[in-house]
Amino acid sequence: MNASTRRKRALVFFTTLLLLVAAASAAGLYLNRKYRAAAPDPEKTASKGEVVQGGVALASTRATPADKPVQDDKKDGTAEDKEKTPVPYISSTANLVADAEVRVLSEAEGRVAELLVEEGDRVKKGQVLAQLVKNDAEIAVKKAQIKVESMGFNYERAQKGLADNLISRELYDKASLDEQIAQQELAEAQWRLEKTTIRAPFTGRVTERFVKLGQHLNPSDQLFTVSEFDPLIAKIFLPEKDVYGLKEGRDVRITLKASDTTRFRGRIRQISPVVDTATGTVKLTIEATAPPPEVRPGAFVTIDIVRETHPQAVLVPREAVIRELQNAYIFVAKGNVAEKRTVALGLEEGGRIEALSGVTAGEQAIVAGQGGLKQGTAIKVIPSPEASDLRAVDERPARG
Repeated sequence: MNASTRRKRALVFFTTLLLLVAAASAAGLYLNRKYRAAAPDPEKTASKGEVVQGGVALASTRATPADKPVQDDKKDGTAEDKEKTPVPYISSTANLVADAEVRVLSEAEGRVAELLVEEGDRVKKGQVLAQLVKNDAEIAVKKAQIKVESMGFNYERAQKGLADNLISRELYDKASLDEQIAQQELAEAQWRLEKTTIRAPFTGRVTERFVKLGQHLNPSDQLFTVSEFDPLIAKIFLPEKDVYGLKEGRDVRITLKASDTTRFRGRIRQISPVVDTATGTVKLTIEATAPPPEVRPGAFVTIDIVRETHPQAVLVPREAVIRELQNAYIFVAKGNVAEKRTVALGLEEGGRIEALSGVTAGEQAIVAGQGGLKQGTAIKVIPSPEASDLRAVDERPARG
């Protein structure tokens, strides 16, 4: 290998090395800028009314009422100021359906002569919904009536003839049997005539109409669906361990998925006595009590069942808690320095977590910027009306 070749190889090596160093420097600069862009700007955060490093929220002993899982909202959108309690929920989703809903089927063959109701109409039990052409059925009834009269006369003559020993017992028995058959044929003809009139099975509302005027029907053709909206029920399926301790009659909270502000009460009406071996779940039937008028059958809802309550609990904002493996910490403001506290957490609800130990009611918890704090770090408190007092959090509507 001559000197010229060695020089060329050395030049290529150093050029490649310089390119690698330049690429590494560019990547480091890009990552640094990206990290700076992702970091929150304290001044911008503060200008939005949020708490930045040193922002605080008062710990409080207020949460959702233990005996009232549904929180009624005022017109201004704030919850009523009542004593509260954190509540753990078993949550599930389902569709509300009418408890009483039937398909009205045709029981006779014929053409539809009249349609007397439409979808959405309220009907009473026995009210006529539709009428089939009944000419043939009326003729059959008339023929049966005439036959009953004729067989009745024959039977009366047979009775007299038997009494006068003019006819045999056999002829008398035949006349009696013919009269009974005629009576049954009349009853059958009247029943068929009655079935040409379609009636509501119970008081409710017509939710579907399948039949058209003039349509020819066969037995078992579906004509209408009639539902009773009171009560509305939902069926949910929970793991066996979640059902343990629940009893029929327990209050639940129901929230309309289409509108989170539409909440109403319900109760556990029935708990299945068996566990589904295929899924390991138990069926619960939930009954809605006095749902708002805007809630319709078929609505998709969230159902929250209260399991336990902790009255007078100390609550902290969820964003104030820092979790590391199996431990949880919170920074509180002590003068102008941050103090790190280990806290034991309890029940959780929405944006609030119960603190079992490590913090007391009234202490100021840092809710933003605490990720970069250490024990004893100097801080500057920036007041924020949105997060400076946990009571503002408490006054928001309950979870749901």
